[in-house]
Amino acid sequence: MKFVASALVGVIACACAPSVFAQVTTAPAAPVATIVAAPGGNVLRAGMQIPLKMSEALTTEGKKLRIGQRVQLEVAETITLNGQTVIPAGSPVTGEITDVRDKGMWGKSGRINGRILYVRANGNQIRLTGSFDDKGTTGTAGVVAAIAFVPIAGFITTGTSARIPLGAPVTAFLDEDVSVAFAAAVAPAPVAAPAAVPVATPAVAPAAATPAATKTSLVDPSLEIKTN
Repeated sequence: MKFVASALVGVIACACAPSVFAQVTTAPAAPVATIVAAPGGNVLRAGMQIPLKMSEALTTEGKKLRIGQRVQLEVAETITLNGQTVIPAGSPVTGEITDVRDKGMWGKSGRINGRILYVRANGNQIRLTGSFDDKGTTGTAGVVAAIAFVPIAGFITTGTSARIPLGAPVTAFLDEDVSVAFAAAVAPAPVAAPAAVPVATPAVAPAAATPAATKTSLVDPSLEIKTN
């Protein structure tokens, strides 16, 4: 009976222990801006300024530039709408050489002209407008001075090559309206914390039975009275 009572006490203690519930994290995820084709309420308007920078250096030195050649630029600053990123900094931009002239005789300087075509952001191609250019220093003054002393020297005097260095700033503008949608916040999947395992109360072993007392005679056998 003592063993059964102890087991019942352990079961009741486990049943009465406070339950441990799984803890669930429900922090909302930040919305992400997505460029959409359909017009909507969130729009980057055509004409918005987009700061760029050159991703490669250009020069007329070496006479390698050609009209129609594609050149690489990138977005210099993140473009946002309502606090959300739409065009990340570093997004690739493509430009095109529209005019190039190498330096030449009679003090002719080099020249580079180009235009901005588009930027790629979030898997979309967005049209841009803008231009970049550089002109070398002409050698006109040198030609005039050379002719005054040695006429033939004016023929071989050249200007300098045009150069646009890596990282040079370029200003572009959106050439179209860009509609933007913001994804709804998605709560992460709940993560359940491991439930506490109740500790069973050890059963109490029954007390050992007390051995029965052995009856002993209180009479001295030597005092027994014998009768015939």
